[in-house]
Amino acid sequence: MDTPFELITLGTAAGPAIRGHEDGIASALRVEDSFYMVDFGLGATRAAHEAGLRGKNFRAGFITHLHSDHVVELPAFLLWNWGAPVDGFTSPIDILGPGQDPGHPRGKQLSGTMGMVQHCLDAYSYDVDIRITDEARPNLREIVRAREIEVPHPDSIVPFDVYEDDLVKVTAVLVKHPPIFPALAFRFDTAYGSVTFSGDTAESEALAILAQDTDVLVHEAVNLDFYRAQDFSPAFINHQMIAHTSPEGAGRVAASSGARSLVLSHLAGIATPEQWKSRAEATYSGKITVATSGQRFALNKVARPESMVSGM
Repeated sequence: MDTPFELITLGTAAGPAIRGHEDGIASALRVEDSFYMVDFGLGATRAAHEAGLRGKNFRAGFITHLHSDHVVELPAFLLWNWGAPVDGFTSPIDILGPGQDPGHPRGKQLSGTMGMVQHCLDAYSYDVDIRITDEARPNLREIVRAREIEVPHPDSIVPFDVYEDDLVKVTAVLVKHPPIFPALAFRFDTAYGSVTFSGDTAESEALAILAQDTDVLVHEAVNLDFYRAQDFSPAFINHQMIAHTSPEGAGRVAASSGARSLVLSHLAGIATPEQWKSRAEATYSGKITVATSGQRFALNKVARPESMVSGM
């Protein structure tokens, strides 16, 4: 491989409506021979395979929030990437995401990440059992480790630690995506550079802090003019306005953080690439890319011993 650190925007569409040919929101980070996933939108499983990613090299998946368009293919990704017959994982992997919503009136009855993963494994228990005995695969329940991320006070804008191994350190902040809580942004720091993912959010000071001097900021964007022109309800348009970020807002976050480049993804509403880009250019002077599904971004920094993850 030409680069030891690579961002792959496996899918770039918002959802759950299908408006175009782009796959649902999902990204991968390849670090040397291992890779990590951020969200599991519609098409993520095939997109990862077509990008050359195999389960045997998968270490951890990170879920920004529990809207269906971000998690719908998690079951498929696990089942299609598990076990030696498919070059899948055979040792423990981690799935990290939000816990239950403490502010929801029925929050204690509704699944967080751990419950969602458990229900997935329960739903496919017959298939899993058959493949364990018939194909000598390891017990999926024993090697999928789901963990709910402990979050600070809802008003906190301070980054907090989420995950670390010998290749990456992952930090997060809470972002604003009402009525969803918790909703998270993630930053990945490696010896070769850093990538920050906004998740779904309104324009966020906390995200600008998390993304300080990041090499790549992957930020969502919404085109409210599309929804207004299509005569969507005022309630729907208000949700889009308070829970998402305009391209100009994404540019402001990138400028405030000092991000070296901005990648627009999770594009809600229809616009041309030129329209998305020109609006972000109004507030950010750095490099801007309007991502497409399967696009690859090589980060070519030379690793220095003092910058290795273990020394951060």
